[in-house]
Amino acid sequence: MSLNLGIVGTTTTAETPWTWEAKDALLYAVGIGAGVDGGGAELALTTENSRGVAQAVAPTFPVVMGMGSGDVSMAEYGDFSMTQVLHAGQEVRLHAPLPAAGSVTTTRGVSAIRDLGKHALIEATAAFHDAATGELLAESVTHMMIRGEGGFGGERGPAETWAVPEREPDVVVTEPTSANQALIYRLSGDRNPLHSDPSFAERAGFPAPILHGLCTYGYAGRAVLRHIVDGDTARFGSLFGRFSSPVFPGEALTTKLWRTEDGALFQTFVGDRLVLDRGAFTAR
Repeated sequence: MSLNLGIVGTTTTAETPWTWEAKDALLYAVGIGAGVDGGGAELALTTENSRGVAQAVAPTFPVVMGMGSGDVSMAEYGDFSMTQVLHAGQEVRLHAPLPAAGSVTTTRGVSAIRDLGKHALIEATAAFHDAATGELLAESVTHMMIRGEGGFGGERGPAETWAVPEREPDVVVTEPTSANQALIYRLSGDRNPLHSDPSFAERAGFPAPILHGLCTYGYAGRAVLRHIVDGDTARFGSLFGRFSSPVFPGEALTTKLWRTEDGALFQTFVGDRLVLDRGAFTAR
């Protein structure tokens, strides 16, 4: 088995634009827990007809944009088994606030394949341009670890500089997930039965379906949006997080935030279990 190193730098643009409606953005927001406090603080993300409140789109929405539009087959990355693949991390970069409804052209590619020694890390990118104007709206970068495929002589990448600040968090946010959280989130496009089918989850080694890692990521993004940039989606720049442990629907998520000069650092926990690590947010 081997990696297709020649894919680095190549891009593919989908022939058909990917379009979303206001209700798609609303469904995604509810899927990542928006409105769980019931206090109206997230009406902009969860309603389109509240008096005096303009609809806004959750800034992590790009993780579901373009699904099924120009998707790259995993076979193009190499001939390794899918059982070797782990979703290791995710980054979203916003270049402008997303409209409540819109249409984008999707360009996908691979920006890097890192050699981590024993394992390899693929950075798969997706860029979303407004279909009418060509303006770059957002980018999504998926980090996929391919177990056992390292040692090919490639670059490891930038040295790790992230560290937990030596002080108490500036903000701690704890929110519940519902027992049917994964069933709601999957309606935004990720229908992997690992998150819905008990028998499939059992075969994968889990006692029950697990929550989508990107749903946990969305919860962290909401915490950052609300507590670091006061709910202003125009100030949301980029968000990165590394997945550490699975979450089960119904578990509460606690995100610890440390403000920085240009944004924030964060980690997300279930109790004492770290589930999202090395979080970094940059404001615009």
